[in-house]
Amino acid sequence: MPPDSTDTPAPPPPATLSERELRAVRMIPLIVGCALFMQMLDSTVVATALPVMAESLGTTVVRMNVAITSYLLAVAVFVPISGWAADRFGAKKVFIAAILLFTLSSITCALSQTVGQLVISRVAQGMAGAMMVPVGRIILLRKVPKTELIKAMAFLSLPALLGPMIGPPVGGFLVTYASWHWIFLINVPVGILGIALVIHYIRDDYPVEPQPLDWLGFLLSSICLATLVSGFEAAGHGSMPPRQLALLIATGLVTGLLYVWHARRVAYPIIDLSLLRIRTFSISIVGGNLCRFAIGAAPFLLAILLQVGFGLSPFSAGLITFTGAIGSMAMKLVANRVLNRFGFKQVLIINALFTGVFVALCGFFRADTPIWVMTAILITGGFFRSLQFTAVNTLTYADLGPEAMSRASSFAAMAQQLGISLGVACAAVTLNVSMKIRGDTTLALADIIWGFIVIGLIAAASALSFARLPANAGDQLRVKRN
Repeated sequence: MPPDSTDTPAPPPPATLSERELRAVRMIPLIVGCALFMQMLDSTVVATALPVMAESLGTTVVRMNVAITSYLLAVAVFVPISGWAADRFGAKKVFIAAILLFTLSSITCALSQTVGQLVISRVAQGMAGAMMVPVGRIILLRKVPKTELIKAMAFLSLPALLGPMIGPPVGGFLVTYASWHWIFLINVPVGILGIALVIHYIRDDYPVEPQPLDWLGFLLSSICLATLVSGFEAAGHGSMPPRQLALLIATGLVTGLLYVWHARRVAYPIIDLSLLRIRTFSISIVGGNLCRFAIGAAPFLLAILLQVGFGLSPFSAGLITFTGAIGSMAMKLVANRVLNRFGFKQVLIINALFTGVFVALCGFFRADTPIWVMTAILITGGFFRSLQFTAVNTLTYADLGPEAMSRASSFAAMAQQLGISLGVACAAVTLNVSMKIRGDTTLALADIIWGFIVIGLIAAASALSFARLPANAGDQLRVKRN
C-alpha cells in the first residue's frame, strides 16, 4: 500500500451534521443511484433492440453485437483509472464530467447513421460509465457517515439490480411502440437531473496530493480486463471459435499474473492489491463476486427459459422478470433493521444460502406454472439478493480509512465487472456442457434447469467465504439500540 504520508485524505464526515448537510447526505445515494441506474440500464437494454437496429443501419444482427462488446470493453479498460482520476482532479469534477459525457454520447448513439458511428459513441459511453459509477461511489463513501452507510448502500443496491430487470421490458416496449433511438435518449433526462443534483447538493472537494499514474500497470490491467471480459462475453454467446476463445482468456490470465508481479514492485499501483490484506475487504470481494454470478446469469437464463422454452414475447418475458424488482425495493425498508439486529456475518452466511436456493428454484418453472408462483419466487429471490448486495457492498468499505476509498472503489468496480461477466459465461458453459452430455445440439428444458442449479450452487457457496469473517465484522457500521 502506498505510504500514508504522501496522501491528503478527505476529512471524515463530522459526527453532527447541520440540517443542510444532512439533506445533502441523504441525497447522495439518490444522485449516485441515477448514474448507476443509467449504466446498468444501458448495458442491458440494447440487447433487445439489436435486430431492429441492424435492419435500420443496414447490417446483420451478428455484426451489431459489436454495439454491446465495444461498450463492455471500454468500461473494462477505463475502470482501473477511475480512482486515480478522482484523486488527481477531484471526485466532484470527474463525476460531473462523466455524467455529461455519458449523456452526450447517448445522444450521438441515437443520431448514429452507421455501425462505425455507433461503435465510437458506445466506446465514449463506456469510458464515461467506467468513471461515473466508481467515482460516484467514492463521493458517497467520503461524504456519508459510517453509521448511515447501511441505509445508503441499501438505496444504492437498487439500481444495480433494477437495471438488468427493467432493461428487457423497457427495450422491448420502446422498440415495439417507438423506435430504437429512444433506448439511448431515455438517458438524457436522467443525466441532466443527475448533473443538477450534483451541483446543488455535493460540495466541492479538492484533489489529494498528486501521485504518478502507473502507466505500465494501466496497460497490463487494461489488457487483462478487456480480454477476460470479452472472452467471458463470447463464451456466454457462443460467438467465438474455441481455440480463439482459449487464446483470448489465456492472454487475460497471463497479463493478470504480470500485473500482480508488477504491482508488488511499484509504490503506487493502479489497482492496489495490498487492500486484500484487509480481511473484511478481501472476503467481501471474493464472496460478493460469487453472489454476483447471479446478477449476470439470472436475467440471461430467464430470458432463454421464458422466450425459447415457453415461447413468450420479449416484452412479456421482461415483465415477468421485472417482478424481481419488487422484492429488491421491499428490501430497502428492512435492510437497516436486519443488519443492525443480526450483524453482517450471520446475515451474509444465511442470506447467501437463501439467494442460491431462489436462483435454483427458477429452473423448475414450467409453461403451466401459475404466474403467481413464478412472481412469488422472483419477488422473494429479489429481496434476498438485494439484501445480500446491500450487506456485502457496505462491509467492503467497513475497515478502510478515507485515504483508501479511491483505490478500493476502483478495485471493487473491476471485480464486479468480472463477476457479472463470469456469471453469464458460467451459465452459457453449463448449457453447452449439458447439451453435449445429452448428445444433442438443440437446447432443452433440462439444460436450462442445470444452468439455474449451477448458478444457485455458486451463489450459495459464497457462504463459505463469509464464514471466515470475524464475529464482530462491520459492528462499527451498526446502530446500537438500548
